[in-house]
Amino acid sequence: MNKAQLVEAIADKLGGRQQAADAVDAVLDAIVRATVGGDRVSVTGFGSFEKVERPARYARNPQTGERVRVKKTSVPRFRAGQGFKDLVSGSKKLPKVGEVSVKKAPKGSLTGGVTAKATTKKAAAKKTTAKKATAAKATAAKKATAAKTTAKKATAAKTTAAKKATAKKTTAKKATAKKTAPAKKAPAKSAARKTATKRAAKR
Repeated sequence: MNKAQLVEAIADKLGGRQQAADAVDAVLDAIVRATVGGDRVSVTGFGSFEKVERPARYARNPQTGERVRVKKTSVPRFRAGQGFKDLVSGSKKLPKVGEVSVKKAPKGSLTGGVTAKATTKKAAAKKTTAKKATAAKATAAKKATAAKTTAKKATAAKTTAAKKATAKKTTAKKATAKKTAPAKKAPAKSAARKTATKRAAKR
């Protein structure tokens, strides 16, 4: 079955060949764009499409047998779903013509894309808000710690200044006390005795 035959096969269900062609083109385009962008396209019961990286390697030319260097590249990969495998292997019977062989999408899943994106955006916004709040709390805590440290330093500086002032006052008092202390007078009696002794010696 080629693309034209695929369109013909679904034309009756979609109300005409043009609508079927547009639907097939839209589905294939969406799958290709998502796969090229690195997203994994998964269709329940059918399979998944994904982009796979192939590292650089050496291959052999089948005609000449020459060893050839192959560059790193990306390739698309399709993996059949379990439902598809079971139908092909015969472990499950294929539904009658007119019935859908692949599981139908559950209720609400067709509008789930927009809802899921909105939910994801809300969750991301909540995470960002939570991170900002945590950062703000951490900043406030750092500022409070810095303020406490500054207050402690100021208190220590005041205490040191008060101690220095007290020491200066004590030194000044001692110096004043030394200045006001009366000078010691030589005993008058000993001086009179010396004079009397000198006079007696002269006689």
